[in-house]
Amino acid sequence: MAYKVVYLDSVEEDLKKLDKTTIKKVLSRIETYLASDPKKLGKPLKGEFQGYWRYRWGDYRVIYKISEKEILIIVLRISHRREVYR
Repeated sequence: MAYKVVYLDSVEEDLKKLDKTTIKKVLSRIETYLASDPKKLGKPLKGEFQGYWRYRWGDYRVIYKISEKEILIIVLRISHRREVYR
């Protein structure tokens, strides 16, 4: 069963910093691959980000939270790896 993907408003600001082809590729991978199995493809974060997950795609990271109850992925950030945790 595929998860529903929801993007926070902060993701819109992150996407404005990326070029159009990268945006299309990242969003496509989230909607197809990540939505099908977010725990297998992602890794849980530790420390102050505990409870969140990350999905790696090249130099970009997608930070998200999984809601099992609602079968939902809440995407918090999409950014380059050196900026995503700031």
